[in-house]
Amino acid sequence: MVAFAQISDIHIGGSPASEERAAAVLRHVDSLGLDAILVTGDIADHALPEEYDTAAALMRVGTPLIVCPGNHDSVPEFDKRIGPANQVLRLDAVTLALADSSVPGEAYGFLADETLAWLDEVLAERPGVPAFVGLHHPPVPLGIPYVDRIALREPERLADVLARHPHVTAVLAGHAHTAVQARFAGLPLVVAPGVVSTCLTSVETADTFPVSYELPPAFALHLFDGGNLVTHFRPVVLK
Repeated sequence: MVAFAQISDIHIGGSPASEERAAAVLRHVDSLGLDAILVTGDIADHALPEEYDTAAALMRVGTPLIVCPGNHDSVPEFDKRIGPANQVLRLDAVTLALADSSVPGEAYGFLADETLAWLDEVLAERPGVPAFVGLHHPPVPLGIPYVDRIALREPERLADVLARHPHVTAVLAGHAHTAVQARFAGLPLVVAPGVVSTCLTSVETADTFPVSYELPPAFALHLFDGGNLVTHFRPVVLK
C-alpha cells in the first residue's frame, strides 16, 4: 500500500493565518508516516521572495515532498527558492509527477509544449509502474463558474499525453479550494481542498468566489494498493 498526502493552495501571505494554517497541515501530514507529500500549487499569494522563503522553511519535512506552482506563483522566484517548476518523485511502487500549469500574469492554466514533453518523458521511463500526474489547474469544469473560467486551457493536450501511458492511475489538481472528485481522460480526477481557505460553493455565482477563512484547513489522503485508489478528505483542527 502506498499512502501519500496532497495539500494545495497554502497561499503564504494571503491571510493573517496563512502561515499558521500551512504549518499545522504540514506538521500533521508529516507525522503520519506517509510515503510522500504533494503540494499542488499556489504556494505564495503575492509571489514575494519572503513568502517563498517562509514556504520553503515550512516544507522542510521528513517525508519526501514535491511541489508545483499555481497561478499566484512566479516561476522565476519559485525556481530560486523552492525548486524546479516540474518535479517528479520515483517511489518503488509509483511515480508521482507534478507539472507546471501556471501562465505568467494569468489566472487560467496552460501546459506549455516543454512541460508536456517533460511529462511524456517522465511517464515513459517506467511503463510498468503506476503513475499519478498532478497540476494546479483542474482540466474539467467543476460546476464552480469562477473557477471554471480560470481552469486549464486546452486540456485535450494533456489527455493526448496521458493516452500514450496506460499506467497513469489518476490526475490530481488544486485551485478550487474545495474537495472534488470527477473524471478526466477516462481517469479519476481528485481536486484537493484548500489550506488557506475553503470555497463556499453553495453561494457561488459567476462573478464571485466566496471563501471562508474560518473553516479548518484540509488535505487529501490517497491510498493506493496497486489497483484501487481510495481518497479521504480530512480537516486539520487548529489549536
